[in-house]
Amino acid sequence: MSRTWNSVENASIRILLIRHAESTANESGILSTTQPGPDLTARGREQADTLADALRDVPIDGLYASTLRRTQLTAEPLARQTGLPVTVIEGIHEIEAGDLEDRGDHEAMSAYALPMQVWAQGDFSAAVPGGFSGDHFFERFDRGIAEIWQAHQGGENPDGDTVAVVDHDAAIRVWVAGRADNLGPEFTSTHGLENTGIVALTGSPAAGWHVETWQGEPVT
Repeated sequence: MSRTWNSVENASIRILLIRHAESTANESGILSTTQPGPDLTARGREQADTLADALRDVPIDGLYASTLRRTQLTAEPLARQTGLPVTVIEGIHEIEAGDLEDRGDHEAMSAYALPMQVWAQGDFSAAVPGGFSGDHFFERFDRGIAEIWQAHQGGENPDGDTVAVVDHDAAIRVWVAGRADNLGPEFTSTHGLENTGIVALTGSPAAGWHVETWQGEPVT
């Protein structure tokens, strides 16, 4: 029996949202969000190899990265291990730093975080200085996730495909806080993501998203 359109709309996939490995900007403690972005450090390359080893026994059906180079470099060892190509997705890149780009001082970091705190209160019109609003961020990120979800419909796996998406700290935390049904900004604002930290969630654009684990710890 074929699935109804409603069931197709709600067909779940499992997404492993992975923060990229350490970049030279991370090492320097500066905001770096423009294309193509910095390379990985030597430590970051080791972290990428360790990530692939950690996911060796996880069946992965798709491998994705943002348009920023550090995510693609992080995904490369996993691509070699799985034989999957790294598909670059528009729209899931880091939240743009705007006028704060390449700064690492306390004032800049606070100004970068402030609009995201306002978004958490439901006002998505606030924008990073010289950057974009919350409405813009969620629209582009939702569109990117929907593209990934759509690519994994109609497969053979009755439980839905598992995909790895290498992405960015602020983008992951803000999007998950705004879209997951079981945690919000009060959690994500106090739980950072280490380089190569993983947030596992299941769902679909229509049905919504449910976080299973945050850096290996179950989320209820």
